[in-house]
Amino acid sequence: MSAAVHLAAAASGPSNFGWTLGWIIGIVVVLAVVALVVPILLLARSIGEEAPKINSALGDAVHNTAPLGALRTTIEYAGVIIGGLQRGRERLGG
Repeated sequence: MSAAVHLAAAASGPSNFGWTLGWIIGIVVVLAVVALVVPILLLARSIGEEAPKINSALGDAVHNTAPLGALRTTIEYAGVIIGGLQRGRERLGG
């Protein structure tokens, strides 16, 4: 090899293209992940802010529908009453 070739190779130094490309790809990947995760976190925060309101409304619904639990007892009593009325009608010849 001639001295000129050695001098040209030494002057240019090692290539950093691979490192530069790797850093660029890494930064692009990190930015893409951040762009996808941030909206998810914002949505989770808004859901978290609404959760107490939803829980309160569900508690009100439980309180307002609690009397429906006694409806079975009312239906059973109504069945007994209807049965008694039918027996009375049969005895009276109706």
